Amino acid sequence: MPTIGLFIPCYVDQLFPKVGLATLDLLESLGQTVEFPAAQTCCGQPMANTGCVNDARPLARRFLEIFQPYDYVVAPSGSCVAMVRHHYEELLHGEPGFEELKAKTFELCEFLTDVLKIEKLPGRFPHRVGLHQSCHGLRELRLGSCSEVMGPQFSKVKQVLQMIEGIEFVPLTRPDECCGFGGTFAVSEEAVSCLMGEDRVADHEQAGAEVLTANDMSCLMHLDGIIRRQKKPIRVLHVAEILSGSAT
Repeated sequence: MPTIGLFIPCYVDQLFPKVGLATLDLLESLGQTVEFPAAQTCCGQPMANTGCVNDARPLARRFLEIFQPYDYVVAPSGSCVAMVRHHYEELLHGEPGFEELKAKTFELCEFLTDVLKIEKLPGRFPHRVGLHQSCHGLRELRLGSCSEVMGPQFSKVKQVLQMIEGIEFVPLTRPDECCGFGGTFAVSEEAVSCLMGEDRVADHEQAGAEVLTANDMSCLMHLDGIIRRQKKPIRVLHVAEILSGSAT
């Protein structure tokens, strides 16, 4: 049986541990052997995004060292997986095992559709749900189709969520627009970031969403902050929480 190395992003580990536990529960319920290497650290994305490449390189090497023994690496985060698959090239090019690491690292929903190829899931979630599709997931991992691109429309995240009985997706006006978080962008360009987030929340609200979900907790953290400050009647849940049955 292949063994999965569960990669939990640092902000999920520190602020949203329920998402990590939901991911573990989901994978184990599907018969997977999962290990959580306790030595794991940040993937280095915050440093790389702000141009501190030399500070990110030791973290990338540590990531490679820790996760190299596993058959797969799975994370409930499109942005962190995109860091490994697309941006470690600058940090780890030529390092032994790097190409294998890229090929076996997957975002959670991508792993369910492309590797496990699941066709059904148990559980029931009778709520009106707005799906936020994160930029990293769409434009780097190709987890879904972008509205500006001609061709068949698809979403791997929605494909998995549709397996849950009772879920109803609300129609958004801008289904693939950025939430405005962008990591340190939310700090350096706070006003723009907040306005973009308010636009996304308003879109979900006008569509009648009871629950706003996504496969990136960073986006949800940003949107949830806006929702709570504005006292909107919308609940925020990570996709893993819905899929694992830990959300009701």
